[in-house]
Amino acid sequence: MVVTLQLSQIDLLPGQCLTLREITWTEFEAILDELGEHRAARVAYYQGVLEIRMPTSEHEVDKELIGDMVKILLDELQLDWEPYGSTTFKRAEMAVGVEPDTCFYDPKCSQNDWQATDKFVC
Repeated sequence: MVVTLQLSQIDLLPGQCLTLREITWTEFEAILDELGEHRAARVAYYQGVLEIRMPTSEHEVDKELIGDMVKILLDELQLDWEPYGSTTFKRAEMAVGVEPDTCFYDPKCSQNDWQATDKFVC
C-alpha cells in the first residue's frame, strides 16, 4: 500500500530532520515550490535523497555570528560583495541542490557566472 502525504501535514520541530529517499529531480523542484521561499526549513538534495532540516535557535545565533565574521573578512580584504541570504543552488545535471544559511556574491561576475557557485562564499 502506498501512502501519499501533503507537505502541510508534516511538522518539523527545531533540530529535527526529515530524510526522503528516491525523490526525482522533478519531485525535488515541486517540493521546493510547495515549501515556498519564505520558510525556516533548509533543504539539501543529493542524487535522489532529500533532507529537510529545521534549524535550532542556537544554530541561527551561530549563523549570524559566522556571517558577521565573513563580512568583516571580506571588507578587510577589500573585496566587493553582496549579501544573498539563503539561496537555493541547483545543478540538475549533477542531481544536486543545497541551501546555505547565508552567502555572499562577487558583483564583478557577469550574469553568466551567476550559476557558478565558486563565485559565492557560503
